[in-house]
Amino acid sequence: MSIPLTDVFLLWHTHNLNDDFGTHEETKLIGVFSSEKKASEAIEQLKCKEGFRDFPVSCFEISRMKIDQTNWADGFFVARWTE
Repeated sequence: MSIPLTDVFLLWHTHNLNDDFGTHEETKLIGVFSSEKKASEAIEQLKCKEGFRDFPVSCFEISRMKIDQTNWADGFFVARWTE
């Protein structure tokens, strides 16, 4: 009998990006994993790859999320850059 999956672990990579519009955060969702261990293993595989190796390992973040649960319910706004 298998145990129902109720939690997943999201692996993110976030760093500051400088471009023509200034400095802003660049965030990538790397993957969704069934355990924190598997997400950590993915960090070990990626930390020396092109792009990722240019930033500290602290740019990786593992977030635990419940399945079938709204985790962002407050709405949002859009920021637009102008020259």
